[in-house]
Amino acid sequence: MLVAALTRDDAAVYRIADDRAVVASIDFFTPIVDDAYTFGAIAAANALSDLYAMGATPLFALNMVAWPRDPEILALVGDAVRGAADKMHEAGAFILGGHSIEDAEPKLGMVAVGEANPDQLLTNATARPGDHFVLTKPIGTGVLSTALKRQSIDEAGMEDAIRSMMTLNAGALDAARRVGEAVHAATDVTGFGLLGHLHAMLAASGVAARVTAAAVPLFPNVRTHVAAGAVPGGTKRNRDAAAEYAMWHDGTDAEVRLLLCDAQTSGGLVLAVDGAAVSDLIGALRDVGTLASADIGEIIEGPPGRIEVLP
Repeated sequence: MLVAALTRDDAAVYRIADDRAVVASIDFFTPIVDDAYTFGAIAAANALSDLYAMGATPLFALNMVAWPRDPEILALVGDAVRGAADKMHEAGAFILGGHSIEDAEPKLGMVAVGEANPDQLLTNATARPGDHFVLTKPIGTGVLSTALKRQSIDEAGMEDAIRSMMTLNAGALDAARRVGEAVHAATDVTGFGLLGHLHAMLAASGVAARVTAAAVPLFPNVRTHVAAGAVPGGTKRNRDAAAEYAMWHDGTDAEVRLLLCDAQTSGGLVLAVDGAAVSDLIGALRDVGTLASADIGEIIEGPPGRIEVLP
């Protein structure tokens, strides 16, 4: 066993040879968009994200499907599974089977399995003072998905967020590999929000951090939807949890505080990179075309897990 649940890492890692380790994760959720094919593709990208965050190459996955027997809804399960399979093929991997049950509400996800060289793993427990955080996708999918459920927007109105959620983090990992050993740690941004996942990395690494809110990329118009109250329950719980570890400076308004804690689906990677190599990493991310390449803060000495948030 190389990585298990104790560090709150993104996946489990089990060594099978001196130069090979199996990396495995599991994730599933209810629909966050109306189109079944798109839902399946997002579910696959989200599950694979945990592998990329560990520095792993995807191999295969097993589907987990919970679906109603109502004929109108049941007819959509094929589109959802096809979307997942197509996204998995894009990653160079395969869906080899799975399990399905009847449920009142549709749910889809997968067990994702990959491999990595143990000497090239990325974990969330090896960040160092002087590292900078670089984020590879904008923030706000939780708010926008809630606005869609409330019919405040349609899927065309969250086109940028859908494109982001369907985008694999393979490019971000490729950029990190180009920079090499200067990238010390990584995690992906999902249900615990940006600050929640940063907190987990900092606590596991025994360090603190300073984050600049204005440097965090946001999806267009997402602040408007926060002001209108389209905030998911998970985001509110994340904000409440952040009260234990976040120090908010004056000038960081309530909307921004919620967005920094917004529960994401298939979010980007946060890469902890040596301060001297930040420009190299940002250049590599731009070369591979990630949706963002933002230097959002730095790691400092301090109480493990503490985050100072500047406006």
